[in-house]
Amino acid sequence: MLSITISEKGGASKRRDYQKDEISIGRVQGNDIILSRGNVSKKHARIVQRDEKMVVLDLKSTNGTYVNGKRITSPRVVRNTDKIQVGDFVIQLAEAAEKKKELLAKKSRKPADCGVKQRLDAEEEPELLGKFEEFEEETASTSVGEEEGQASAKASRPKAESSAEPQPPRQPRKKKADPRVEQYSALQRDVHGRLIEYLDLRRLDIDQLDDEDLWDQTERAVRNITTQMEQDDEIVEWVDIELLVKDVLNEALGLGPLEDFLADPTISEVMVNHSQQIYIERDGRLTLSDKTFSSDNAVMGVIERIVAPIGRRIDESVPMVDARLKDGSRVNAIIPPLAIKGPCITIRKFKQEVMSVKDLVGFGTLTQGMSEFMEMCVKARMNCIVSGGTGSGKTTTLNCLSAFIPDGERIVTVEDAAELQLHQEHLVSLESRPPNIEGTGQISIRDLVRNCLRMRPDRIIVGECRGGEALDMLQAMNTGHDGSMTTVHANTPRDSLARLETMVLMSGMDLPIRAIREQISSAVNIIVQQSRFSDGSRRITAISEVTGMETEIITLQDIFYFKQEGFDEDGRVKGRFVSSGFIPKFYDDLQKRGLPVNMNIFQDL
Repeated sequence: MLSITISEKGGASKRRDYQKDEISIGRVQGNDIILSRGNVSKKHARIVQRDEKMVVLDLKSTNGTYVNGKRITSPRVVRNTDKIQVGDFVIQLAEAAEKKKELLAKKSRKPADCGVKQRLDAEEEPELLGKFEEFEEETASTSVGEEEGQASAKASRPKAESSAEPQPPRQPRKKKADPRVEQYSALQRDVHGRLIEYLDLRRLDIDQLDDEDLWDQTERAVRNITTQMEQDDEIVEWVDIELLVKDVLNEALGLGPLEDFLADPTISEVMVNHSQQIYIERDGRLTLSDKTFSSDNAVMGVIERIVAPIGRRIDESVPMVDARLKDGSRVNAIIPPLAIKGPCITIRKFKQEVMSVKDLVGFGTLTQGMSEFMEMCVKARMNCIVSGGTGSGKTTTLNCLSAFIPDGERIVTVEDAAELQLHQEHLVSLESRPPNIEGTGQISIRDLVRNCLRMRPDRIIVGECRGGEALDMLQAMNTGHDGSMTTVHANTPRDSLARLETMVLMSGMDLPIRAIREQISSAVNIIVQQSRFSDGSRRITAISEVTGMETEIITLQDIFYFKQEGFDEDGRVKGRFVSSGFIPKFYDDLQKRGLPVNMNIFQDL
């Protein structure tokens, strides 16, 4: 129910009651309030009641709609004391008695003028929200000042308690949040709420808009909202309006603050621990970003926009998901209740520029002699395993090794998330598939490895062996697919052999350990070990040959290795690459066959 008073300049006021939640104002018949004056448009304005709020909306009138003497450009929440001017008329809200009682009761419990405005209830007209369904309701019930007061109260509380009951020393002191960051996040939430009100009240059919029109119309809406807020002195001076508009747009339609990180070529990984903490990796070093999300709901909205286009879901029943962005970047997301502090996102960016062995030599990952040896291993069809920890650069090294494969060979790649960038023409790339919403339709790496054996490959490249597919990979290496390659997670060449044993046991085949080790020793020829050091640098720390078995043990022989010699003044790792002097068996065979090989690379580097 809406009750209003209308008065013309110099005239008496009249009260009108309407048994509905929306009334229209204009000059012609069909409006609820007809104001027959030339400075009133045919359809001038509309007043809408949603929950406990009254909102006035100008309908692109010629002379405008004013609230307290200021022209409005976006939906404006008004109170009983506000004066709405339409032409020569002044309109004020006069709520029903029962509504007043309800508001008075609420005022006795909590101040009425508090905090960030809530979004209107959009459930009545869900079709108007369209692509904005991922905007979660943000109901901040305290103002920025109150939040800061609560934060300061919490900060002072431990001091008061410490005198009577000391806190355990193992509990770290919480770092005080920057009040400007909190204030800016609250401002973003406020603009978000008004944006949804704006789109809802404008009756926009968002589903019918293409992406470009959607971004254009949304940007215009955000600019109208921020302009109105500037006029009402609701935005503090230090806020950059253009940055605010961009941040709201990115969080509403894009990936929020992640957009800037994904566009920065110097950033390799992005880690969202929770809405107020984002770490980035640049040049191998982790740093805390000054950018944040406005809320956990905003992080959830970004996750939904990532997983929805590829047919995956994330909710309490499926709280973890792996996905891939359009540019090929890998994404892992995990949400509460598993992620205690809030939704968490980890993105490993996909490098658009294909890195070559020359680039690795330039970065100091290996030497020129080591690169020549690795090239000869690939061309001589040695089965290679690239071993290393998470983020050590295994996939990059595997990609560089794959570049040495001659063009005339048929290559089949199998990956969990497509990352390899091979330039050969005779190439088939396969990617695994997770279960669908019903929990069916999964195609695992092992299924694909088995299938590619029927595709007449010359070489099989598995992006990463994690489980039972290791057995199928070893069998392929032992049955005519020489020159195949894969990666495993392990810290040393010896550990990689143990990992292979474990993964073969995961296949479900009841094989004795000796049989597994014989399979490994006959299948694997070369292990390339890669490590990521504390300074962020990545190096190939060992290249080893599997030489066979002695009793129950697989024997290894280092050919090259990295000898660390401390740190320099800037904290960077110092060291040098060393040749063990051992010449692998296949080099002797190549030399005996009269093929050109460079034996100088085995001299001390």
